[in-house]
Amino acid sequence: MTQKTVSAVEAARWLAEGSAVLVDVRSPDEFRAEHAPLAVSMPLDGLAQALPTLAGRRVVFQCEKGGRGASACALAENRLKESYNLEGGLAAWKAAGLPVVAASRALPLFRQVQIVVGLIVLALVVAGFTLSPVFFALAGLIGTMLAVAGVTGWCGMALLLQRMPWNRIAAGG
Repeated sequence: MTQKTVSAVEAARWLAEGSAVLVDVRSPDEFRAEHAPLAVSMPLDGLAQALPTLAGRRVVFQCEKGGRGASACALAENRLKESYNLEGGLAAWKAAGLPVVAASRALPLFRQVQIVVGLIVLALVVAGFTLSPVFFALAGLIGTMLAVAGVTGWCGMALLLQRMPWNRIAAGG
């Protein structure tokens, strides 16, 4: 079966008339940062369990540029009566001049973690060269913690940064 696509303008028309539901399959952080009005957040990694709630409806899957939307359509094939991939994703939606809901100008949490961890490691390496070799071991410890976060999905730095004022505003309180 060939995957069906729909333009941003046509999808917006369907949403306005109530004949479709727009499902944003990006991560919750991406959705919070910016999304199309009326979009429902159903991240791709949990979409299989959520598909029954969409049965009997015309569904338009949307991501940033269309790749994850295509994956969502493939997952929904034979499970939903009518599903479409939004051509070009949210980028095409914005290019068509359609509105978006933007929570804040804060960087995504993942990028904040990368910046903070990178600066900590840089500072520890400089301290290792100038003060004491013990700082190299601390840099290694930070690297180990980063690897553990990647393997387990639990990141203490992300939890800490999530509580910062600029992120609480972005998440709605």
